[in-house]
Amino acid sequence: MKLLLALSALLAAIGLSQGAAVMSVDLGTEWMKVGVVSPGVPMEIALNRESKRKTPAILAFRNGVRTIGEDAQTIGIKDPNSAYGYLLDLLGKTIDNPIVELYRKRFPYYNIIGDPERNTVVFRKSDTEEFSVEELVAQMLVKAKQFAQESTQQPITECVLTVPGYFGQAEREALLAAAQLANLKVLQLINDYAAVALNYGVFHRGEINETAQYFLFYDMGAYKTSAAVVSYQLVKDKQTKEVNPVVQVLGVGFDRTLGGLEIQLRLRDYLAAEFNALKKTKTDVTTSPRALAKLFKEAGRLKNVLSANTDHYAQIENLLEDIDFKLAVSREKLEEICADLWPRTTKPLEQALASSHLSLDVINQVILFGGGTRVPRVQETIKALIKQELGKNLNADESATMGAVYKAADLSAGFKVKKFVVKDAVLYPLQVSFERDPGDGAAVKQVKRVLFALMNPYPQKKVITFNKHTDDFEFFVNYADLDRYSQGDITALGSLNVTKVELKQVKELLEKSKQDLVDNKGIKAYFYLDDSGIFRCTNVEYVYDKQKLEEEAEDDDGSTLSKLGSTLSKLFTKDGEEKKDKKDDNEEPEEPTATGEEPPKAEEEKPKQAEQAEEEATSKEPKSEENKPDLDDAKKKNETIKLVTVKTPVTYQSQVQFTAPLAGTGYDSSLAKLTAINQAEEQRVRLESAFNSLESHIIEVQQKLDEDSYASCVTAEEKEKLLAECSTLGEWLYEDLEDPKAEIYEEKLAQLKKLSNVFLARHWEHEERPEAIKALKGMLEHSEKFLATGRNLTKETNPDKDVYTQVEIDTLAKVIDETSAWLKTETAAQKKLAKNADIRLTVKDITDKMSLLDREIKYLVNKSKIWKPKAKPTAAAGDKDKKKDKDGGEEASSGDGATTEETAEEQQEQPEQEPVEEITPTPAGTEEDKTPHSEL
Repeated sequence: MKLLLALSALLAAIGLSQGAAVMSVDLGTEWMKVGVVSPGVPMEIALNRESKRKTPAILAFRNGVRTIGEDAQTIGIKDPNSAYGYLLDLLGKTIDNPIVELYRKRFPYYNIIGDPERNTVVFRKSDTEEFSVEELVAQMLVKAKQFAQESTQQPITECVLTVPGYFGQAEREALLAAAQLANLKVLQLINDYAAVALNYGVFHRGEINETAQYFLFYDMGAYKTSAAVVSYQLVKDKQTKEVNPVVQVLGVGFDRTLGGLEIQLRLRDYLAAEFNALKKTKTDVTTSPRALAKLFKEAGRLKNVLSANTDHYAQIENLLEDIDFKLAVSREKLEEICADLWPRTTKPLEQALASSHLSLDVINQVILFGGGTRVPRVQETIKALIKQELGKNLNADESATMGAVYKAADLSAGFKVKKFVVKDAVLYPLQVSFERDPGDGAAVKQVKRVLFALMNPYPQKKVITFNKHTDDFEFFVNYADLDRYSQGDITALGSLNVTKVELKQVKELLEKSKQDLVDNKGIKAYFYLDDSGIFRCTNVEYVYDKQKLEEEAEDDDGSTLSKLGSTLSKLFTKDGEEKKDKKDDNEEPEEPTATGEEPPKAEEEKPKQAEQAEEEATSKEPKSEENKPDLDDAKKKNETIKLVTVKTPVTYQSQVQFTAPLAGTGYDSSLAKLTAINQAEEQRVRLESAFNSLESHIIEVQQKLDEDSYASCVTAEEKEKLLAECSTLGEWLYEDLEDPKAEIYEEKLAQLKKLSNVFLARHWEHEERPEAIKALKGMLEHSEKFLATGRNLTKETNPDKDVYTQVEIDTLAKVIDETSAWLKTETAAQKKLAKNADIRLTVKDITDKMSLLDREIKYLVNKSKIWKPKAKPTAAAGDKDKKKDKDGGEEASSGDGATTEETAEEQQEQPEQEPVEEITPTPAGTEEDKTPHSEL
């Protein structure tokens, strides 16, 4: 039975592992990195088709063929408007956004138009070919999924994506739409600095204690620069009582247009100006898209070289009109043309410290990541500000990817990781805005209440109560308190309106409940900012107290009313009413956080704005005298009156006010377009693979027929037929077919293999047979030695050690004799045959004999393991038995059969633990990154 239980657990583990692989994608503006985790394999970076750890985030379409990475970069040099890169910051932007205008200025050769329905960015190459940003990003994610699946050899449908922390609702929704187009389930969007902080904390878990430690992570990537102040601390969970490490974001600063790309563009424009100054051509080099793309590529190479060297040459062959270009550029010159950028590098760091309300004195270390931080002047500028050594112990390229894949394993059901709580922070505060009519002919009052203030941790839930509205009304959720950001950052954010919520049939609902109303608790709207930073209005309901007789309340326990609301049972007395009113006046937001972890002390202090919002939102209207119960009548009837809190859903409609997400017919159209592109690529890859396989096999057969070892295994007739077939197929292969299909090449390959496998199989048999015979002879030799020993372990030869019966010994002897005789006969017969004759003694025949011999030996070996000598009775044991009988009872022994059986049954009844994969992260280069939790 135990064996069956173990087998069941093993099968369950295998079944779980088949679909357990997950991935993370660090989709930057310039590079894409993919992290994977699968059962039995440590968290690692998935390699691309060129076996590289990162892939250029650029996609190209030419002659109906889609390419990505370095191949797309090559196409981008020849045909710049066919290759699309630096797309991430265009997500969720309308055509009039200043970020889009900046993109046009940087890359003037693209034809960018507005989507007719959503007014978002669309790249138009021709009348029949155009792509939205979501479609292009989705296709990059498709490629990322392919890399991950090839790395793990498993299908992958779940992922965690990194995003810049300054992404608003529109950008995050657009990225989720792109992932949906790629058929990926996004477990979470994680801000890049939070992913890096998680990665750092996981590998420094032993250094975290109850005292908060503060670190500042500084990132300069290709497109943007950001800084984040975080704290590490052990915190006790209020619900589970477990103590887990928590990384909490305390302050963030960013510059969304400062990065390595801006330095590269400055170099490109400098090189263009120098080339024009030579006046070797009448054409301005900046008007030629191909020349501009060449200058951009060379500027990128030059920037990287000057980060390690003080000077270098820029060289471009045939830049324009067959003119070559060569120019010496020094690091000093690079720093000069970017002089206005260096002061900007420290601004995000200062903003992060300011929003965290911490000083540099308490920061343990400033840690760098991102490729742009390799620029010497950037490091010098930061070091001059902080006056301490910079932390460079993180992988600048892969730390965000590895942090995100750890989070993916944590969120996936197939793995078990050590808990590490991540609490991110709100960058763009959200407030509720609504109109309220004070009555008496006074002007309508505009009321604003803060929902999520700056640097509030999330995920988090909030509730706002409206108790002065008696008819249908609407409210808005907007970005607010953006004074700390520049005007450019605010306009880049797009629409400051996030959501509009319209409440309907409010008057009818109030009228319907008026006769039962005892205490009006108002209309409550519930909001949720999830762990991806996505905001939602999750529910709206009308809440009021209704009085009931005790008997009536008991009868209605299973009624619809009790299902709609929670029952609060207490006596309706004046004292109780005063206590309840006092509690209502100080109502706290319901379910303030989405997690059960105990927040740091700083979080327990309620923001002043939140208190004002609660005081305003929970203020009560004076109770009507009609609603007060007649206590005297109740006492006369000697019946107890109780209150029931009723929650009735309110009809509402929520509409986003920012850039409309890709949905409806637009989404269906994009999905159909991408599906057609993916299918066309699959067919193309299959066609190329079938063509190459057939070509390779033709060449292989022709070459091997010229080798003596293979030629001796084929008859003259077979060789002539094979060479003729290869010649015919070789000529046909390079003919121009009107409509080539992969199936045609696959069928031709199958026919050729059917002919060639005859002599290839003979050659394999002749090559492998000697080793197989050697292995069988070795087994026979060991079996004979075992037989000699076994003959002395029978009852007839050794009564004290009767391990085997004589029949078992005779059976083994018979198998050994028959196998030896068979091997001798068949070997002699095979040697008489020519190499090109049909095989008589096959490797399979030999392995079958080995299996038979192995089965007999294993049976006897297992029997010897479980054999035990018979116990001989002793005088002491007899006396003990007599004593037990004399005492009138017998002690239960540990070897008692009934006891043993009962214990086995108890063990069998133990519930099986669900098999999950336990992941223990280790630094790169070690072998044991994961330990199976269900190891048998």
